[in-house]
Amino acid sequence: MDKNTNDTEIEGIVESVMFCDPDSGYIVLELDSHGDYVTVVGELGNIEEGEELTVVGRYVRHARFGMQFRADVCRRKMPATANAILKYLSSGAIKGVGPTLAKRLVDEFGEKTFEVIENDPASLSKVRGITPAKAEEISMEFKRIFGMRALMIFLSEYSIPPYAAVRAWKKWGQYAVEMIKENPYILCGSGIELDFEKAEEMAVKTGFPMESESRVSAGINYILTFNTDLGHTCLPYDRLKSTALKLLNISEELFDKCLDSQCTEENIFRYEKDGRSFIYLADYFIAERYIAERLHTMSAVLKDTGHDYSKLIAVEEAAKDITYAEQQRNAIALALSHGFMILTGGPGTGKTTTLKAILSLYEQRGMKVMLAAPTGKAAKRISELTGCEAKTIHRMLEVSFDSSGKTKFRHNENDTIKCDVMIVDEMSMVDTLLFEALLRALKLSCRLIMVGDSDQLPSVGAGNILKDMIDCGRLPMVQLTEIFRQAQQSLIVTNAHRIVNGAYPVLDRSDSDFFFMQRLDFESAADTVLELAEKRLPAAYGFSPKDDIQVLCPSRKGALGVVEMNKALQNALNPSDRDRPEINGGLYVFRTGDKVMQIKNNYDIEWSKDGEKGTGIFNGDIGIILKAVKAESKLFIDFDGKVTEYTHDMFDQLELAYAVSVHKSQGSEFNAVIIPLLGGFEKLYYRNLLYTAVTRAKKLLIIVGSARAVEKMVDNNRRTLRYSCLKDMLEKEL
Repeated sequence: MDKNTNDTEIEGIVESVMFCDPDSGYIVLELDSHGDYVTVVGELGNIEEGEELTVVGRYVRHARFGMQFRADVCRRKMPATANAILKYLSSGAIKGVGPTLAKRLVDEFGEKTFEVIENDPASLSKVRGITPAKAEEISMEFKRIFGMRALMIFLSEYSIPPYAAVRAWKKWGQYAVEMIKENPYILCGSGIELDFEKAEEMAVKTGFPMESESRVSAGINYILTFNTDLGHTCLPYDRLKSTALKLLNISEELFDKCLDSQCTEENIFRYEKDGRSFIYLADYFIAERYIAERLHTMSAVLKDTGHDYSKLIAVEEAAKDITYAEQQRNAIALALSHGFMILTGGPGTGKTTTLKAILSLYEQRGMKVMLAAPTGKAAKRISELTGCEAKTIHRMLEVSFDSSGKTKFRHNENDTIKCDVMIVDEMSMVDTLLFEALLRALKLSCRLIMVGDSDQLPSVGAGNILKDMIDCGRLPMVQLTEIFRQAQQSLIVTNAHRIVNGAYPVLDRSDSDFFFMQRLDFESAADTVLELAEKRLPAAYGFSPKDDIQVLCPSRKGALGVVEMNKALQNALNPSDRDRPEINGGLYVFRTGDKVMQIKNNYDIEWSKDGEKGTGIFNGDIGIILKAVKAESKLFIDFDGKVTEYTHDMFDQLELAYAVSVHKSQGSEFNAVIIPLLGGFEKLYYRNLLYTAVTRAKKLLIIVGSARAVEKMVDNNRRTLRYSCLKDMLEKEL
């Protein structure tokens, strides 16, 4: 078994099983380890009392249940002694055998009880109360149960985690060991999802042929899956081929043969665009095709009525004491008459004002309007701007997870969301699979208004939905381009528009809200960032270093990257102190008073706010550590009034947030933003990353570093290249 250096190995006999989920294999048991009783948890499968285990993992402290041993790997032995066998059989593990019959069996056969049950069931009828038919039933049940044990023992020899064994048994049952021996790469498939590298290690150890079509097909799927994490929904055939030949060390003929076979079986799909083939995993091809077809249908169903809404808009203007610009009036009218559109525009162009009018007029017509955004931060922000409740798309779809950990939603074609109008803000952050899920959950007559800025960074997940929809040129869209007079007074706004249009921002003014401070070495740049956050901005503007000021970094690495800046800012703003408890969380030390960010969605974590209770803290949520309890390895954190408790095993979901990456800042706004820019990571220095960073600032923006670095970012308009065929599909459908 492979072990991390921080892992512990313990062995013992199962004293009792407190909980077991047969679907996921998650179990809570008490292990008698040489007289010490240890609570062991993990996805270890169905384990019964009396089994002898060796488990590898680490001790963690649970918020409610105290210290536990979290097992990642489990090696099992058959109960060998008469006492262990008696305990096992008495637990009811084998259907039809209770404590009384278990004692009779062990009294008769002793340590050979299991051997007799498995290989000589006819002899069981010697025992009072067991008929020949019952003996056969007991033997069959024993073989079924210990087939899974045998599978887990077999896979543990190759360091395959228990969850994979649980899933494999559920899928193939008693044939699992034989099938995996024949082809270890089947463990990479749907429903089991073992990493390709793990299957490759097992294949090498078992002497599996490297020229096998099974291996090549698994390798192709691995490459495509890996690239979805980089934002690509597909890959060009030639790029996929060159990568596969190098990774798998195979011939072109074998690659093409396996690719054709996978396409024939519809495990992957091929799409032709501009004389070039693109290769998809099934989920992403189905998603992009569905999005194109559904948007075509919606465009046809929600036809523009051509009704003149100018009088209604004028009444709204009078009621709100506002005058809409021509582009805004066009957008409002199109939303009302068509009910299906994209509203886009940069900062200061009036997107929010337009959206509020659309919301108001729809509600006045008695229509149920729902407002959604891709992240918790974005939902909170649009709620504050419009005065209407917004939810994350995941919350609206009512997310849950299946036994393999995959996302599934309650709402779909068979159970649609009950609303007449769906408005989605921050569409640039919505990825392909999430947009597909949302469209499937909307009834066909539901109006859809999509709001966003395509010049911002694309979604974390694969795809480039908003840009593809705009670039296809076939969908109803209003782009707001006029910068309003009040916004024109802001150098943040005007410089953001200069950047996105390829012009250098004005860096030599000191009378507005956008400042540049030249620092040409990393040390002085870092020192300046610290001085601004700790002293100068709080003194000059009254900004709180934790609540108002946010440092945004293009990169995580380097002297001016997220990690190093966080450590430096923590030492400056919340230094170590004997009266300020702290806990080592790995990458960072967390102490009372620290500013932290949740870095993954957690739908189950409980919080309380003003007597109200709820669940869910989401990727990008920023909070303050109210208390660090070192003795119990716990953190109590306030996320905008939602107070929650983190145990040590949850610390990997947290990072310090004095500095965050530009990507993590999407959907958020901050009163004051400081951006250190001095070069060093050329791949991360491009125009729409700078534009996104600048547009996060509400009142004040300061760039610290090199003017040349700023200019290079403006000049580099390569954007983040993402392979996708959605634009082409839309053009063909619409």
